[in-house]
Amino acid sequence: MRAGDHYSKDQEFLLPANPAFIGMSLFVALMLNWLPWEGLWLALRPDFAALVLLYWCTHKPHRIGIGMAWAIGIFADVADSSLFGQHALSYSVLAFGGILLHRRIQMFDVREQPLQVFPLLLISYAVFAAVHWLIRGTISWEFFLGTLTSALLWMPLSMLLQTMRRTRNDPNEL
Repeated sequence: MRAGDHYSKDQEFLLPANPAFIGMSLFVALMLNWLPWEGLWLALRPDFAALVLLYWCTHKPHRIGIGMAWAIGIFADVADSSLFGQHALSYSVLAFGGILLHRRIQMFDVREQPLQVFPLLLISYAVFAAVHWLIRGTISWEFFLGTLTSALLWMPLSMLLQTMRRTRNDPNEL
């Protein structure tokens, strides 16, 4: 019997998360953010890095924190050619909110969590837009649609990450 095999599905959040898996999930999320989006799809594009970061901040707040959010934001700034620190600031605010409210978010069922996550994503987008407005003097309001699509993707993303980090009794089990 391996460690963690005796936990029920309700107690899976108590299992330790593999640091390599956390790092790989954040890397894949950054790669998804860097896909070439155009037109309406660009406005509807979810922020995959913010979603995965928020997932880990709410499920493993002692592992992923504001410093990691800042570092991921710097990578996002470099990739988007945006103001250096713009994503970093918004991701840090998002991580702070996720860590602060992690017990509240986990209190709800995975189907109810998008309603709890939506305000955190909205605040993160608002910080990003505020910095953009201070520097360039304009705000592109249609990019706030990405908040809605990000919140709608919270449930499938959470279920995917929980399934992928679950320990298996049988190596042939899917």
